[in-house]
Amino acid sequence: MIPMATLALAMSLSSCVGDLDNAENPKDPNISTEYKAVGEYNKCYANLALPGNGGANGDSDLDGYDGGTAGFIRQMWNANELSTDEAICNWGDPGVAEFVYNTFGASHPMTAMYYYRLTTGITYCNDYLLNAADYDKTMTAEIRFIRALHYFYLMDAFGNIPFSLTTVEKPRQATRKEVYDLLEKELLEIEPDLLEAKALTSDQPGYGRANKAADWMLLARLYLNAEVYTGTAQWQKAADYAKKVMDSDFQLNTTPTGRWSAYQKLFMGDNGESSAAKEIIFPIKADGLTTTSYGGSFFVIASTFDGKMHADKENPDATNGTTGNWAGNRARPDLIAKFFPAGNAPQVPSYEMTAKASDDRAIFWGADRSLDNATQSTFTDGYGVAKFLNFHSDGTRTRDAQFPDMDYPLMRAAEAYLMYAEAQAHLNGGTATGNAAKAINALRERANNPNLKTAYTLDEICDEWSREFYFEGMRRNTLIRFNKFGGNNNYNWTWKGGAKSGRNFAATRNIYAIPDKDLSANTNLKQNPGY
Repeated sequence: MIPMATLALAMSLSSCVGDLDNAENPKDPNISTEYKAVGEYNKCYANLALPGNGGANGDSDLDGYDGGTAGFIRQMWNANELSTDEAICNWGDPGVAEFVYNTFGASHPMTAMYYYRLTTGITYCNDYLLNAADYDKTMTAEIRFIRALHYFYLMDAFGNIPFSLTTVEKPRQATRKEVYDLLEKELLEIEPDLLEAKALTSDQPGYGRANKAADWMLLARLYLNAEVYTGTAQWQKAADYAKKVMDSDFQLNTTPTGRWSAYQKLFMGDNGESSAAKEIIFPIKADGLTTTSYGGSFFVIASTFDGKMHADKENPDATNGTTGNWAGNRARPDLIAKFFPAGNAPQVPSYEMTAKASDDRAIFWGADRSLDNATQSTFTDGYGVAKFLNFHSDGTRTRDAQFPDMDYPLMRAAEAYLMYAEAQAHLNGGTATGNAAKAINALRERANNPNLKTAYTLDEICDEWSREFYFEGMRRNTLIRFNKFGGNNNYNWTWKGGAKSGRNFAATRNIYAIPDKDLSANTNLKQNPGY
């Protein structure tokens, strides 16, 4: 069922992603059980960051798929951004247009890459737990978390999925409700054995490892989407677990450095070393020398720039801090309208746009650009997104390098603030007031947005999700939860459903199709409705 190119090799590795600051070295490297345990533990993490065992220009874990294209971040991002009101891409790669126009089907190559990256990662985790569960209690809890994370993304994207906590060799198909229940049970069980919820920088042991705060965050995500996944809302549980994160050692970064805002620092090459690290709960680590990939954080940096953009006003000869200017992904006008609702976004560089928007989060490049996506195929039809950079906020690295140091912030504390506000709004008749409104105001205050309110409607909260988290791989999930994705909801955006002005598409497309070849390989599976 699953392309499994390198499992045997992975089991012999001592480390696939440096040492990830995540495990003691075996006391005796000749003891094969310890050697395998540490190596495969690292491999479970590495599946999120690297295409295979050889870095950007090495092999791919997925047979038949190029590693640069089939990386977790790249395909998670494509599935959750290109299909929404935030992002559009001008590339002709197979599958891009189907995302942009919401016409994806069972033979869609990019959702297949995403599916196999996730199921392969689950395989690594299951193998570790089968062979090394007794090696270290905390490491075992972490791998159970990593497996739950993979299953969460798989269930969110594909609905009723192949599920097994022992193997993925032709597993049975579980309903979303069954997966939800099992994930909740797993995450509650492992919490006591995980590392404490302590914010760390990259030079401290434990940075990048799953901890209690990551566990609470994933539980909060599960509960926030419970109505979508099971038909029964769990708003109180979502608020409770979001509040646990808010009250933890992880806090919003509110410390600017020089010309870099506190918000911008979250997405820079030293975000694991600067004050930004106190907000990033679960980073997918990157290092421009030792952990390189075209499908990781490099993708979100390089794909959003062309050679004419330069995000650092004091360094106009450099673009984004890497040598990558791939000119692919840019904003739909509907995203820009979240910051400029009157349609008056100026044609200025990104470092001037934030002041024009009165919001540090509006990091868009409008110089020599058209606001409108007149065509999919022209990169300058649409404002550029200059949010992700490899520059270091302390100025230690100002020239372009081939690969970035920017750790991808898969979970950050700001998410808990919006989860808390949204859940409380549902519990309060559809409006966030009191502490829930204060949570949203905290995000706006951090962004130097003066528009603070005492109450926020659910529609306003949906827009705030976009302002805070655009291009971070969360929009599809958010729109579905607010009933603004598939179905007859008449929430339209440019090129939605393949029409320039936007049109509804079937609610069955709220989940993706299980790849055709997996249906052929595993007769236990049935295709999702509508495909």
